[in-house]
Amino acid sequence: MSQPAQQQDPPGTERQMRPAPDHGEASYRGSGRLAGKAAVVTGADSGIGKAVAIAFAREGADVVISYLDEHEDAEDTRKWVQDAGRAAVLVAGDLTGAANCRAVIDRAVQEFGRVDILVSNAAFQATHQDLTEISDEEWDYTLATNLTAMFRLCKAAVPHMPAGGSIIGTTSVNSDMPSPQLLAYDVTKAGVANFMAGLAQMLAEKGIRANSVAPGPIWTPLIPATMPAEQVESFGQQVPLSRAGQPAEVAPAYVFLASDEASYVSGARIAVTGGNPIL
Repeated sequence: MSQPAQQQDPPGTERQMRPAPDHGEASYRGSGRLAGKAAVVTGADSGIGKAVAIAFAREGADVVISYLDEHEDAEDTRKWVQDAGRAAVLVAGDLTGAANCRAVIDRAVQEFGRVDILVSNAAFQATHQDLTEISDEEWDYTLATNLTAMFRLCKAAVPHMPAGGSIIGTTSVNSDMPSPQLLAYDVTKAGVANFMAGLAQMLAEKGIRANSVAPGPIWTPLIPATMPAEQVESFGQQVPLSRAGQPAEVAPAYVFLASDEASYVSGARIAVTGGNPIL
């Protein structure tokens, strides 16, 4: 499936995307792999985060849906989680603020008493052809959204995570294959992979696992909201599978890492890249 040239204002919404992305609404079938677990997923209003929230719910987890301000998209995610028979809690807020990071975790603890799974997925990117186009403010915002928020969420969540808990960061194929047009984003995604690899070793004595998933080109609102229209049209064609992936095709990797089936998997990075290797 390809996509026509299109653009949106950041952060973008799924309802304006053509074709509509697939979050697994009609396809994902759960089998109780996360039964009784409490999960926090950031950036869960749309894209990969939404697909993960739906999959987690259908596997039996209650979900805190953290998002910026795309309320209509977030309400749709809540509907799918509730349709799976699980609790869905919406928490809006800009995660570049330390208080908002703590509020997400505090709400999860208030509602569920603990955090079994933390998925740090919210992210920002912008496309530039020249270094001088990247403002200091944009650089700082990208690092704050993609890296610093992850640190703060983990720091707040770990005291409330039992042995067997799972932390999953969303890195990217760009961590190994940096695009010159996405310099700030590239740096943060390499940082996510490195952070999770180190965190896995730090938390091992607590019985908490930390891993990351490295998506390739996935059809999410971030793409038409942050890329020129002509790049959107060819998005995904550069990978061996010659197409963009769908959020529903990434979610199973998160389910595996969150589940007890991955009890001996920590410090790992799973590639979902359409054929491009990661190191």
